[in-house]
Amino acid sequence: MHAPEIWERQDFWSRLAVATLTPLGWIYGASVAWKAHNAAPYHAPVPVICIGNLTVGGTGKTPVAIAIARALAARGRRPFFLSRGYGGKLHGPIMVVPKHRAEDVGDEPLLLAAAAPVIVSRNRAEGARLAVEHGADVIVMDDGHQNFTITKDLSLIVVDAEQKFGNGNILPAGPLRESASQGLARADAVVVVGDGELPLPGFGGLVLRAHLTHVEIPALKGRRLVAFAGIGRPEKFFRSLHAFGADVAATKRFGDHHLYTVSEIARLKATARAANALLVTTEKDYVRMTESEREGIVVLPVRAAIDNMSALELLLDRLVGPR
Repeated sequence: MHAPEIWERQDFWSRLAVATLTPLGWIYGASVAWKAHNAAPYHAPVPVICIGNLTVGGTGKTPVAIAIARALAARGRRPFFLSRGYGGKLHGPIMVVPKHRAEDVGDEPLLLAAAAPVIVSRNRAEGARLAVEHGADVIVMDDGHQNFTITKDLSLIVVDAEQKFGNGNILPAGPLRESASQGLARADAVVVVGDGELPLPGFGGLVLRAHLTHVEIPALKGRRLVAFAGIGRPEKFFRSLHAFGADVAATKRFGDHHLYTVSEIARLKATARAANALLVTTEKDYVRMTESEREGIVVLPVRAAIDNMSALELLLDRLVGPR
């Protein structure tokens, strides 16, 4: 989704719209609190780690989940990802296999599957059971901080240092899924992605710092590029290309999780040819395309690097034991 302009603009009509929608946000936040208080969650027989966020849009949650799964694998554990499969038509529970496409299971599970097995399930308890049946000894939930159907043994909130909590309002008046203080009260740690100070109301737990780094492709340096992205914050991707020293001739933004049509890909390729440029996109966009659509498109991978990794290792020690 594209963030509504009223969340960021300060003109009279935008402020009026936000003020009008704010009571709906209070109701939405109260519904989350009610669910948390009245839930009867399933207790999985293996540890469950939830990597969640408090806002809609891109915060770097999926790369952080991948980094944690890899840290668990380095300890000799067999982590499984558990995902709702946002944007996919399959409700699950189902294990993601190579034949699946983004329209089946969503784009994020396809990214996760490169690091560890993935279970997609709208019912998280059923998904956890299936993961254990397949040999999981720890479950990493990609998203789900506001899902109370399963007990989490470790809850991490990922927050973008630049975006912070937006205008501080709850949907639909702002990007928050619940109030920041309410969501932080259920967190064991916060992962701040990027640089800059971040107010964390009422939170006294561990704060980790992470940075998203694109895997630099030397062939892109100095090259003329046409870039496109359908992610939460495409401008961050475009800035990375400029930082690599690429000559970005044109950019095209699409909504988050956008499923490309044949004609859209054809137009993008035509634009790149007319500009005598390479066509480049993100991993998350790349997995939503067919093999033929990917031809001639360069993909720029992204990784999450945890700055204070030793602090994260101590958290994992308490949950699954030292390596």
